[in-house]
Amino acid sequence: MSELPQGDRPTNARHTVILFAISLAIVTYIHRVCISQAAPEIQSDLGLSKQQMSAVFSAFILAYGLFEVPGGWLSDQLGPRRVLAGAVLIWSLFTMATGWAWGLASLVVFRFLVGVGQATCFPNLTKIFTIWLPARERIRAQGIMWLSARWGGAFTPLLVVGVMKYVSWQMTFILFGTVGVLWALLYWSWFRDNPTDHSSVNHVELAMLEGAEANASGHGDVPWGKLLTSGSVWMLWLQYFCMSYGWYFYVTWLPTYLQEERNVPDLNSALLSGIPLFFGGISCFVASRFLGVLQHRIGDAGRARRMVGFFGLTGAAVMLVVSPLIQSPTLAMVALGVASFSSDAAMPGAWGACMDVGGKYAGSLAGSMNMMGNLGGAIGPVFVAQILAMSHNNWTITFWVSASLYAIGAVSWLFIDPVTPLDDNESTMNPESN
Repeated sequence: MSELPQGDRPTNARHTVILFAISLAIVTYIHRVCISQAAPEIQSDLGLSKQQMSAVFSAFILAYGLFEVPGGWLSDQLGPRRVLAGAVLIWSLFTMATGWAWGLASLVVFRFLVGVGQATCFPNLTKIFTIWLPARERIRAQGIMWLSARWGGAFTPLLVVGVMKYVSWQMTFILFGTVGVLWALLYWSWFRDNPTDHSSVNHVELAMLEGAEANASGHGDVPWGKLLTSGSVWMLWLQYFCMSYGWYFYVTWLPTYLQEERNVPDLNSALLSGIPLFFGGISCFVASRFLGVLQHRIGDAGRARRMVGFFGLTGAAVMLVVSPLIQSPTLAMVALGVASFSSDAAMPGAWGACMDVGGKYAGSLAGSMNMMGNLGGAIGPVFVAQILAMSHNNWTITFWVSASLYAIGAVSWLFIDPVTPLDDNESTMNPESN
């Protein structure tokens, strides 16, 4: 077969967009997770208790949750180029500032401002996918992006331990922040809000994108009434709240748990604490592919997403009950890895629902879901510290509380319609969702 003329072959600018998303997901999780591994040294240098350190963890998560909706709305209104570039620059500078913290108050303020910036990340990337990718490629892109994010977090503890062998924890944060500044500058110079405005996109690739103008910026008239009165949206929020409460343990207290309860030294704890995020990353990718296969087999995208969400969170609940009962620290972390694998199986379906249900308002819906999730995540570290204080450091109870919330999240999936748009006349509905 003869090759198509150059003008008849699609360009691949959209793949560059995916690379930007992957690299930012990695940077985001490095900036987010590094503080958990550095926490013991930070507590020692600044004289902080567990309760005070939990306030530092929660300051980031609270800001991250509260500013999700504004970040998603700004993406819909102004476009992700200006919003995301500015946000990455801001949170990277305050990641660097974390290394200059001189006490509890400054550390809380700096991590809160990191959270404000990072709140825009995934709603904006979801918005970008609705603009720059054909509908059939969006779920797969979400899976690859979340795999990259989770693996970025999985290897961050080892990265932090390696860097801190040569420099202080303060300089470690400064170095990591610099990487984010460089990303923001590269993204600003290349990215455009609308593929039609990019010189690297030819007419063939543009024809593949199925309504770029309809999903691009300028949609500030978000139908908040429909969003707030939708039972499916509320259940989508609830399952993400429950999922995030349990997940944030992996990036906050897990290294401390391994060192105090399991008597695992620093390097080994860095290796073991990466297992849940490593397994979670695999799950995000596998689930995105499995969803397509399951949807094809049963002919119903909504039912496929509900099944994966329900069984995934149910499996996570079971494994969180089992993990603290296992004597071997390594096997216990493998069990926790299976729990993470199970819960993250719901991720592609949840974020796919934001794209399909939200359509041109995907940024706002994604922001609201992530906001609710991170409100759950914000109370998690505080609750863990309080449970430990009241139970004389009984870590098992903290696992079982998280398991109970996973079970509630699993039931929530039974009541979600993850494919029908908020606007029934939405022209950008994923054609594969029928």
